[in-house]
Amino acid sequence: MFQKLLIANRGEIACRVARTARRLGIRVAAVYSEADEHALHVREADEAWSIGPGPAAESYLNIERVLDAARKARADAIHPGYGFLSENARFAEACEAADIVFVGPPVAAIEAMGSKSAAKERMSRAGVPVLPGYHGDEQTLEELARHAQRLGFPLIIKPSGGGGGKGMHIVNDASGLAEALASAKRLAAAAFKDERLLLERYLPAPRHVEVQVFGDRQGSIVHLFDRDCSIQRRHQKLIEEAPAPNVDPDVRERLHAAACTVAREVGYVGAGTVEFLLDGRDFYFMEMNTRLQVEHPVTEQITGLDLVEWQLRVAAGEPLPLPQSGIRASGHAIEVRLCAEDPAKDFVPSAGKVDLLWWPKREAGVRVDRGFESGDTVPALYDSLLGKIIATGSSRDEALDRLIGAVEEVVVAGIATNASWLARALREPAFRAGGVSTAFLQNYGQRISQPADPLPAVALAAAAYVRELSPNSAKASPWELNDGFRMGQPSRFRVPLLLGVRAFDAQVVAFEGGGFAGTSALVEVGRERFRLFWDEDASPTQRWRDGAGAVANVWVKPQEVLVWRQGEAFSFRLDDGTQFEAAAAGHRGGLTTPLPGVVVSVAVKEGDDVTAGQTLLVIEAMKMEHAIKAPKAGKVRALRHRVGDRVREGSTLAEID
Repeated sequence: MFQKLLIANRGEIACRVARTARRLGIRVAAVYSEADEHALHVREADEAWSIGPGPAAESYLNIERVLDAARKARADAIHPGYGFLSENARFAEACEAADIVFVGPPVAAIEAMGSKSAAKERMSRAGVPVLPGYHGDEQTLEELARHAQRLGFPLIIKPSGGGGGKGMHIVNDASGLAEALASAKRLAAAAFKDERLLLERYLPAPRHVEVQVFGDRQGSIVHLFDRDCSIQRRHQKLIEEAPAPNVDPDVRERLHAAACTVAREVGYVGAGTVEFLLDGRDFYFMEMNTRLQVEHPVTEQITGLDLVEWQLRVAAGEPLPLPQSGIRASGHAIEVRLCAEDPAKDFVPSAGKVDLLWWPKREAGVRVDRGFESGDTVPALYDSLLGKIIATGSSRDEALDRLIGAVEEVVVAGIATNASWLARALREPAFRAGGVSTAFLQNYGQRISQPADPLPAVALAAAAYVRELSPNSAKASPWELNDGFRMGQPSRFRVPLLLGVRAFDAQVVAFEGGGFAGTSALVEVGRERFRLFWDEDASPTQRWRDGAGAVANVWVKPQEVLVWRQGEAFSFRLDDGTQFEAAAAGHRGGLTTPLPGVVVSVAVKEGDDVTAGQTLLVIEAMKMEHAIKAPKAGKVRALRHRVGDRVREGSTLAEID
């Protein structure tokens, strides 16, 4: 076994690989960019080495800098994690040339699957079903457009050399084809240094089902069952589970067999995932990810195996720890990805300092793989994944109930996350039934995105705010008490709150057990009355229970009160009248970027007339493109940035009259 392992990655996967390495007695060396100097994966490693500036191309994607760090650390193996260099054949070759073991498949296998086009052609010849499409070498925009017209619509555009959903575009008719092809080429070149594209017939509502495979250097190939990853946004997964629910046994068996055929065809070694689109009883090969997947924990939970340990043992030349007959699965596991993004703004990524981050308690059946903690900073340069929450049960319903409870425990402040959206998605009856398709967001997204009733949170915010004002014993005289005293009537304290542009007037009528520092409160919000019970101070929050038995955390800050209740997060502002200034500023015609990024396209020029919804500029941030569109028709008065400019969050990009 290896003496020292360098992990050429960051975030939660670097922390997760390090955990297994330490258990096996292997020392861990981390790498970091300038943006990650104080990151959790750096703090948890035995040693850490700087590999350059923040942009990934100058650090995590820079082969020479990563190898230089490995040499300095005297590492005898490199684990690439996922993303970055994990599926880069040149990197695997460079590791071999440097006499450092690459914890991954052979170069030939990476190259065979590195081009989706070539892989589909090869798998079709091997008898694995594939969708009709264009996988050719002619890659001009004109030639791609011609083949798109031949295939018909809807179709999907994919970068030939990439994965993870990056650069994919669904085109429903000819009108959006040119812009989609150009955008896909840009993202493919930026993310994978390969601008080649492939086109495929698009299935509107298939399931995304994948099979975990493993191979060793002795020629053995096994599968570790299947996963369903159908709930996605922008073709990137958000919720995964194993095994895939509601799949006929004979279809499941054929999926496993097809995945092993794919692995044998390329002489696969190590961990890999074969992805399929499942449409009824038919399935089609999509791609093979020649690395560990983000969602590997659900497979670990139902098999009881450590896939990172298997990777390290196979990379060290050992045979697979178990034959196919010795691999068993029991129970069910479901995982959610907690991401720094705002579902209310079309899942736009969020970056900045994490003021507070509480993960669920690691109780029976609950696992947390995290890459960030309170006080960390989420850079705008990388993927938005903060960590994963996984729940396991003897049945799917038990796993789902545990996961809902775990997600409801999440508390995050300082950045936007998808925690509330995940909690609602898990409660959606269609998901409970199992077997949802990749059209889940299209079919249920609007309902899931509906905000929860804010009134219980308003009452909690008001009660916690008043309790925060209650160190009354320190006051010099009764006239200085902030206790809402009224002659002959119960104390009453008014708390005006704003949730976005909505105004609420809460009246804290009475506390019991000692003034406003008591253990229960009665709060009126309009005609609604709420009886609330204080549990404890859980610094920096207060913990409350309401009449429905729900536990809530409330953080009272200057001019702001944050509430987390049943998986929902609310941010209230104290109503001091300044919201009118903000509203006035919103009518001045300025268009700003919602997060830091790089301008990759400018579609208009000053003086142009534009229509509502027309794309003006495109910003690339956190590995995704974000179109900045005209909010209404008008004339472009000013463009503040050009292609290649790096812009800060809130920067004015354009002005429209």
